[in-house]
Amino acid sequence: MTNVQSSPTLLNVLAGQRASVPPIWMMRQAGRYLPEYRTIREKVGTFLDLCFTPSLAAEVTLQPIRRFELDAAILFSDILVVPYALGQTVSFVAGEGPRLEPKIDSDSIGNFAHQLNLVRLVPVFETIRLVKAALPPHVALLGFCGAPWTVATYMVAGQGTVDQAPARLFAYQDQASFSRLIDALVEASIEYLVAQLRAGVDAVQVFDTWANVLPPGEFNRWCIEPMCRIVAGVRSSIPGARIIGFPRGAGTSLLRYIHKVDVNAVGLDWTIDRNFARMYVQTRLPVQGNLDPLILLAGGDALDREVDDVLAAFSGGPFIFNLGHGILPETPVAHVEQMLHRVRGR
Repeated sequence: MTNVQSSPTLLNVLAGQRASVPPIWMMRQAGRYLPEYRTIREKVGTFLDLCFTPSLAAEVTLQPIRRFELDAAILFSDILVVPYALGQTVSFVAGEGPRLEPKIDSDSIGNFAHQLNLVRLVPVFETIRLVKAALPPHVALLGFCGAPWTVATYMVAGQGTVDQAPARLFAYQDQASFSRLIDALVEASIEYLVAQLRAGVDAVQVFDTWANVLPPGEFNRWCIEPMCRIVAGVRSSIPGARIIGFPRGAGTSLLRYIHKVDVNAVGLDWTIDRNFARMYVQTRLPVQGNLDPLILLAGGDALDREVDDVLAAFSGGPFIFNLGHGILPETPVAHVEQMLHRVRGR
């Protein structure tokens, strides 16, 4: 049986405990804002080459832990490795983002590979083993995947779009075919997360980055219901698996999400009202978030005030300090240090 007192603080919070100083990590904490990351990135040809080179991916995962002594490392990878392992060609165009081919539509859904090729993801699991062996015992290791709706938006459009209209239209016009895509992604997500947990991650986060574009009925159908199946599927193989949900931009629909999806904690984006979240969300389960990444970029007194406001809102209960989304590449390292000193009270 695990000794709760000796486990990483972040895992204690996921178990519902309050920490006097909240554990802290940042989404996209391993990335372009760090000079040491940029040095590594120059050594490889493509972004996916970096993701699939375990020694380098492990080094990148560990860089922010060494520099900032954060409470959790998050696996360096990308949500689009799942479409890659399902047979789509995935590439990243500098300054433009991902490109996926062929695009998935009603005509091509029958040719789509509905089973995950885990062999393609073996380097990810080796990265996890390398990182786990190198981490201090008090630092948690997080794995992740994209939620089915969010991953589907890229698979349908072939790239990121402003409002993910291609996937929304597909779902409205041919719900049966779109459901087949979501079903395949649910099963792939379960298999991928289970494999990460078996490789050594302590907890996983499921990113539904594009949940905010859906009206309530579609949010239930494409975000809540698939996530319920993922949680149940993962825990059928890994009982007690720790899972963080992050339905970005859910707003008041977040209440339906936390009542139906049995996650250990929920991530809050920066747009949610903190009083609402404290009164109606944190009283039910631990929360994570929710500093605006632009405030971190701005720095100065504005950053101090906002950090204080986040702490005042959530430090009375189980809480993990994080950003409301990923850290921006232009963010000065000094601003991250300022934030950490403020959170930690020193």
